[in-house]
Amino acid sequence: MLCGMSARSAAADDARSGAVVEVAGGALLFPDDGVLREAFVGGVTRIYVMPRVSIGPEIAYVAAAQHSHLMITGDVMWDLLAPAGGSPRVFTPFAVVGGGLFRTSETFPRGDFSHVEGAFTAGGGVRGQVSPSVFVGVEARVGWDLHLRVNVLLGIDLGRRRPDHP
Repeated sequence: MLCGMSARSAAADDARSGAVVEVAGGALLFPDDGVLREAFVGGVTRIYVMPRVSIGPEIAYVAAAQHSHLMITGDVMWDLLAPAGGSPRVFTPFAVVGGGLFRTSETFPRGDFSHVEGAFTAGGGVRGQVSPSVFVGVEARVGWDLHLRVNVLLGIDLGRRRPDHP
């Protein structure tokens, strides 16, 4: 029985690599006498610490005419479905939460101003496999400084083992 559990655990661990890199682009929607929409770009590096749970730092940047935002968070992502047969599923829904810092810099006629405050995001999305190590996805999050984030992502699993190659 113990050998069977160990073999199953090793197979589950092989289903995910140690590191994943993602780039994202989309919009942050801020409530401000209506809805203010700003484009952003960002990236994350995640490491799977369990077959369905990964952690890692994320950075996102917004550049507008008179201001910019920089978000740096530590994220925890949970894949809602386990890998099937040692391979990622075609579509994997996920949930994500993160916490860190939100820096805003503004340019005014009489000088510049910037401030930093705590930040969090929470939400989810779905990833779809393009190949054994490449995926695309969409996600939505709510965060503080109060905003709704909607984006697409492109990811690469840096250590994915193909089932036919040990």
